[in-house]
Amino acid sequence: MDFDQLHTFLEIVRLKSFSKAAQTCYRTQPAISAQIRQLEHELKAELFERFGSRISLTTAGGIFAEYSEKLLDIRRQAQNALNELETSPRGELVIAANEATCIYVLPSVFAEYKTQFPGVQLQVNRAYGSRVVEAVMENVADFGLTQLPVMEKRVQIVEIHRDEIRAVVPASHPLANKESVTCEDVIPYQLLLPQTGITRTRLNAWFETVENEIRVSMELDSSETMKRFVMAGLGVSFLAASNFKREVDEGILKAIPLAPEPMIRKLGLIYRKDKALPKAALGFIDVILGQFGSHHKPA
Repeated sequence: MDFDQLHTFLEIVRLKSFSKAAQTCYRTQPAISAQIRQLEHELKAELFERFGSRISLTTAGGIFAEYSEKLLDIRRQAQNALNELETSPRGELVIAANEATCIYVLPSVFAEYKTQFPGVQLQVNRAYGSRVVEAVMENVADFGLTQLPVMEKRVQIVEIHRDEIRAVVPASHPLANKESVTCEDVIPYQLLLPQTGITRTRLNAWFETVENEIRVSMELDSSETMKRFVMAGLGVSFLAASNFKREVDEGILKAIPLAPEPMIRKLGLIYRKDKALPKAALGFIDVILGQFGSHHKPA
């Protein structure tokens, strides 16, 4: 049984004629007669009584006509709901991102997205490093926001943002007035470092020549915690400049570039290459590119 058979059946009921129904269904009369015979065989019931050229519904046919109308109406409702998704998307988008991204990147993106797509619910799953990629690959999240590079070949990568990892100290700290700092410059001070992740890997490489001389006071999994601890005078840390811009502008903290080369951080939006993206998801990509610059292209 298919929807085409139901449509043919109801046309015969409406017109009380196989020949007229054949015309409106753009088929030959033998073709629609064959459809009805197949339908009656499947239902194990006769649907029409035939009196010469006249036809009428059997009791079974009358019951089946009621359900056929309901089935076709449900089909129309389903199609309308799907069509509506193209004009007014609904549903849910799940984004995996670390704490700093949740605080400093996503609020403005979400505000704009909700303006454009008010019917879509946004959910953020806080995740770190490789777990962001895993969440996307496991379909736990539709999108991930994570530091680049990402080595997973099955995800599409869109670079959306760049900033700089800098040494961060209180405004009164001895290093505060330096134009840049080398790894040797921070040897005398307690260090607050990220526990894991790309930034920690890059800092380890930066410290390589003095790794036996540095003093790591704490290893923390939260950039916001590291910032608060720096403000409390507990040590020198290394954070993306966007994470403490307000405190620098207010004169509470100082951000010092690393030497001999600046340490640039790239933030990327990732999603599965093999996943079909509905309009709501494509809209999220457009919004985030609009927020950070449309010149970025998928990597």
